[in-house]
Amino acid sequence: MKAIKSFRGGIKPGHHKVTAELETVKMPLPSKVVIPMLQHIGAPCMPLVKKGDRVLVGQKIGDSEQMIAAPVHSSVSGTVTDVRPVLYSTGVEVMAVEIKPDGLQEVHESVAPPVYTDKEGLLRSIRESGLVGLGGAGFPTCVKLSPPPGKVLDVLVINGAECEPYITSDYREMMENPEGIVEGTKRVMEITGVAKAFIAIEENKPLAIESISSLIKDGDNIEVVSLATRYPQGGEKQLIYTVTGRRVPVGKLPADVGVLAQNVATVAFIANYLKTGMPLIKKKVTIDGGAAANPMNVEVLIGTPLKEVFEFCGGFCEEPRKIIMGGPMMGVAQYSLDNSVLKQTNALLAFNENQAVETKESVCIRCGKCVAACPMSLMPLYINANVMRGNFEETMKYHVNDCMECGCCSYVCPASRHLVQSMRQAKAELRKLAARKQGGKN
Repeated sequence: MKAIKSFRGGIKPGHHKVTAELETVKMPLPSKVVIPMLQHIGAPCMPLVKKGDRVLVGQKIGDSEQMIAAPVHSSVSGTVTDVRPVLYSTGVEVMAVEIKPDGLQEVHESVAPPVYTDKEGLLRSIRESGLVGLGGAGFPTCVKLSPPPGKVLDVLVINGAECEPYITSDYREMMENPEGIVEGTKRVMEITGVAKAFIAIEENKPLAIESISSLIKDGDNIEVVSLATRYPQGGEKQLIYTVTGRRVPVGKLPADVGVLAQNVATVAFIANYLKTGMPLIKKKVTIDGGAAANPMNVEVLIGTPLKEVFEFCGGFCEEPRKIIMGGPMMGVAQYSLDNSVLKQTNALLAFNENQAVETKESVCIRCGKCVAACPMSLMPLYINANVMRGNFEETMKYHVNDCMECGCCSYVCPASRHLVQSMRQAKAELRKLAARKQGGKN
């Protein structure tokens, strides 16, 4: 193991990881599951079942013919009570399948260790598992494991940084299933032909570093790397630079520099799936925040309503002012507790009024703190100024589309400027402008 340098910029927020040493508790069956047909980056799936159908655990209930997509499976056995549009956790309307569990948890006949004879067959099996990146992004894993022609991968980086405050679900995966992480890393190396792998873990997780390091043998070509504790150390481009020294150019992908990055929970799932054939139907989730009665780590079936997850954890000790799916830096505020746990859900935070404080913007003082904090070397103050004037095309000169929306700029701003909001607004307006221009050509 070696300790290495960090990346440019970033911040050091409080960790608030009070659930780190709390073992994961399995939540019992919910009263219902509502499973959206879009739980990934890419095309939404189409429902394969209808109201009144009986479904089984692991049965495929949604799929898409598009390349960038991931099938959706039932997490329970029971009866389909509805197939309807629902508002996604981000506010977008998508189709969803609602199922009432029968309590039997009968497994579908298709659930069996995958049989394959070549790499293509293995990749098809991983696609059928419904696996997406479990670090939060939700990109279909089978696509990521299949780099474009001409792109040769030679390094695999496993992301165990978990740098965002409050979240400890990946840490629990590393503590409770280190064998799966190492085995999954080996399997991904076999699939991609990569000769060297790094498992990168922040230095504030010494027990995880020790646990995983103890399982690696000479000749595995796997090295555990201790990362400086800094946010957003787990950002893909930041992680790759920190571990390998390679910079992913603007507009390019990790594959362009020969690197594949995967989350620790993602590779652990691959190891288990190849042994059991059980698709992605459950997720480790951290429950925390000042309004949460009993912060804990929970194994939750995908599709479980957020309300039932919090109820299992003792409910609220005070009225929550904000519910966040994900971390406080990059998570998404939830408008309803009827929303469901998704494949990429890694935390549910219930913030009280002292944690979810509404700040009033004041005039930018040109202090430059946002520039110093930006891990992408952007100038957020100038992007914000152009957004305020409605000069959205001007933001392209400041590379707004390179923004990873990590929140560092907003975190350090003494004027409480809504900088990340400006970035998102600029991107949205530029997409609209591009669509109008494209429409004018047709």
